[in-house]
Amino acid sequence: MAFGDFAVKEGKPLPLGASLRTDGVNFSIFSRNAQTITLVLFENAAADAKRQEITLAPGKNRTGDVWHCFIPGLTAGAYYLYRADGPFQPEKGLRFNKNRALIDPYAKALSNVSAWDFSGALAYQPDDPQKDLSYNTNDNINTSPRCIVIDNTFDWQNDRPLNYPLRHSIIYETHVRGLTMSPTSGAEHPGTYLGVVEKIPYLKELGITSLELLPIHEFYENELSAINPRTGEKLKNYWGYSTVAFFAPKASYSSKQDNGEQVNEFKTMVRELHKAGIEVILDVVFNHTAEGNELGPTFSFRGLDNQIYYILNDNRRYYQNYSGCGNTVNCNNPVMRGMIIDCLNYWVVEMHIDGFRFDLGSILGRDQKGRLMENAPMLEKIAEEPVLRHTKIIAEAWDAGGAYQVGWFPGRWAEWNDRFRDDVRRFWRGDPGTVREMATRLSGSSDLYLRDGRKPFHSINFFACHDGFTLKDLVTYNFKHNEENGEGNRDGNNNNLSYNYGYEGPSLNPAIETVRQQQMKNFIATLMISQGTPMLLGGDEFARTQKGCNNAYCQDNEISWYDWTLKSQNYGLFRFAKEMIAFRHRHQGFMRPEFYTGREGSYNGLPDITWYDEEGKSLDWERKDTCFALYMDGTKADILADRDDNDFYIMFNAGVNDCKFIICPPPAGKGWRRAVDTSLTSPDDIKLPDEQDDLCKTNEYLVRGRSIVILLSK
Repeated sequence: MAFGDFAVKEGKPLPLGASLRTDGVNFSIFSRNAQTITLVLFENAAADAKRQEITLAPGKNRTGDVWHCFIPGLTAGAYYLYRADGPFQPEKGLRFNKNRALIDPYAKALSNVSAWDFSGALAYQPDDPQKDLSYNTNDNINTSPRCIVIDNTFDWQNDRPLNYPLRHSIIYETHVRGLTMSPTSGAEHPGTYLGVVEKIPYLKELGITSLELLPIHEFYENELSAINPRTGEKLKNYWGYSTVAFFAPKASYSSKQDNGEQVNEFKTMVRELHKAGIEVILDVVFNHTAEGNELGPTFSFRGLDNQIYYILNDNRRYYQNYSGCGNTVNCNNPVMRGMIIDCLNYWVVEMHIDGFRFDLGSILGRDQKGRLMENAPMLEKIAEEPVLRHTKIIAEAWDAGGAYQVGWFPGRWAEWNDRFRDDVRRFWRGDPGTVREMATRLSGSSDLYLRDGRKPFHSINFFACHDGFTLKDLVTYNFKHNEENGEGNRDGNNNNLSYNYGYEGPSLNPAIETVRQQQMKNFIATLMISQGTPMLLGGDEFARTQKGCNNAYCQDNEISWYDWTLKSQNYGLFRFAKEMIAFRHRHQGFMRPEFYTGREGSYNGLPDITWYDEEGKSLDWERKDTCFALYMDGTKADILADRDDNDFYIMFNAGVNDCKFIICPPPAGKGWRRAVDTSLTSPDDIKLPDEQDDLCKTNEYLVRGRSIVILLSK
């Protein structure tokens, strides 16, 4: 059969998207307000490829608000797009334009996104004084990325999502491209899903359980117009928080980018990570799309049913912008709710994903007017969806519209705990009066999660993430240095709670570099002994730097890429991080399923946690200095499994001066052994279990300035 001679049958409305069958492909797409939907088939991905345009008949190819057809003889690898015609009334929120090529919101793969020019997707005449009120008659069907029909057949080799309990997880946040793009990575497939596979031995050596990937949904990296003032090069959307297609993995992260091969390569990455015992968590961006505001391109949602997919202003020409990116997805419209659930289920069922981190998650709780809801249907649906029941759901519990809901997400939702980040930074910077807040974060943030029945592990603890300073920069810079972003250093957060210890930037002074190294160990140790679920920013374990840039969203270069030579240069720090992760894995006391009670008579008659000053006396919570200690009773540390752990005595000194601590007596018949002292150099800073120093002949310990000492009973 020659291309262009495909027959058209009625088809079925469900499932939405392009569904491959043995004898052809079923196409289905939603639009309530379109008057005509046209399916466009292409012979190949070339701009001038032959095409067949199939206008769907409302009486035959429409069921309710769903348009559909079946094309016999069509196979996997087929390319397609849509057109939608209907009212063009921007002031009423209707922006149909039959000349715009439209991507299927359910497309499983796209072609040519990296070569795309957004300007060709504008539905208005950019030189018209009326801007978005004008109507663009130019046809962009030949220059748009194309959807690809996918065959989901794949040899999973009996793989299933791992779904570790949160409290047993250690999350490593990284970027698919940045992880291996530098020549220093030695990767055969740099910057790709297969490059991640090549780093599995390293990830296993480090000991993390879960890989959290910055957005891998298809996005347009060339959308920025800014120029790097130092190099003169055009900046790129590196992070990927600007989604084009929610069901499609990023093609440019694949070593094979033709005919939908990115789907199989992504699956290969997931399968191999699972074989190594490592989960995959995706950072997902359901709060906005790359279509932007009224002056942005029209390539999918806007052209299919603008007022359904987006929250519009009272003047419906304009968009509510709770994302800070031009538009806000109408998450609690039933149609959009259904699409989000379909999408999450797809990534779990077909792609074997273990969890999701929801960017600007508070937007999921806004109603169709943009108001925050007390019992948001979208949040409840995600938490209760049967397929997702054991899938991790993690919220960034704020948005750009002023919502801040840390501690308030419902049910089984976990949250990025920025209170942990800020309080831990303040304490180790030496800010006075921070002991109470530090103790609260160490013990699981009960002020945030106890009140509604959630657990310590619902707190995702971190001191650094992709957005902000790396750990190395946190102890190297007092100020952000974002000049290369081309915005005059105006972008990025000014409140970094950082300290450079006497010199801004890398220093040749050994004393400065020594204290910076010691502080990095303090942050890592604090993260690993805190109740909650730890998340480590990738590269912090070997002091990755972004040269003081705290907003590297547009830096697809050495600023963001991992310099793997740092692992050997900073091997002592890497070893410390690796052994602290192993230390946490060995001790259930740091992964408690319940909050501390602090009450007498708990378990064996002792409090499960007791707080002391350096003299061994009960801690005065109003004190302004930064020395304190805690005694952690390990009896029934894992109450669910009826398992005991060691007892621990942990001493903190965030001050500049050394401090002599009186150590409380160990349990009867046992002695204290030193496991960690961050003031010591490697390998003495953390000892393996059979190397730990016996302190049975002393009841005091000199804790050096800016250090942690961890003792355990044996």
